[in-house]
Amino acid sequence: MLEISGIDVVRGETQVLWGVSLEVHLGERVAILGSNGAGKSTLLAAVTGLLPLRRGDIRFKGSSLLGKKAHQITQLGVAMVPEGRRVYRDMTVLENLEMGAYPKRGRNQLGQTMEHVLRIFPILGQRRDQRAGTLSGGEQQMLAIGRALMSRPELLLIDELSLGLAPLITKEIYRALDSLAEETTILMVEQNVEQALNHSQRAYILESGRMTRNGPSPELMEDADIRRAYLGI
Repeated sequence: MLEISGIDVVRGETQVLWGVSLEVHLGERVAILGSNGAGKSTLLAAVTGLLPLRRGDIRFKGSSLLGKKAHQITQLGVAMVPEGRRVYRDMTVLENLEMGAYPKRGRNQLGQTMEHVLRIFPILGQRRDQRAGTLSGGEQQMLAIGRALMSRPELLLIDELSLGLAPLITKEIYRALDSLAEETTILMVEQNVEQALNHSQRAYILESGRMTRNGPSPELMEDADIRRAYLGI
């Protein structure tokens, strides 16, 4: 579904990614792991058209995304849950979800998708008329994911899923994502390595802008170097 081939990405005058390649297959959940500053968010920004490539190519369902704007990539079926949630704080939960359905593929099935999202995250139904800025951090993350799902994406990108969230809330959100396994392909950036490996089929390790390791998540979980570096074991 997604193929990233040898991309270099620059922010300002600083090169952040160097020859990065990865692939995500239909129906997979793939994690990108690494420390702060490794380039994880930059990689997702490049996929969504927010940053241009200096070199390489990104292909979605066989077609290159080079030169496409962010809104065009969204229309193709790629949705992003940004780091820090970035919900519309002065709008209600319901209004935030409706905003997520702006792309044509979402507008055509708004009611059906809304019911689906509220089944996945029942708390959003209870808070539907509440301003998003008054929600807890965990509820805002659920809302950000729900808003992305409202566009009916084929590929869901999630940047720093567990950032600033309590462990119990993180587990609840991961359980909800597990329920999407058959309908939505997921590529997620995550610092919580243990949770990410437990809820993905494959993972890539990004260090200082370069991919250094990749493989099936269960194998990486048992890797001694990764356990020392990322799990403190």
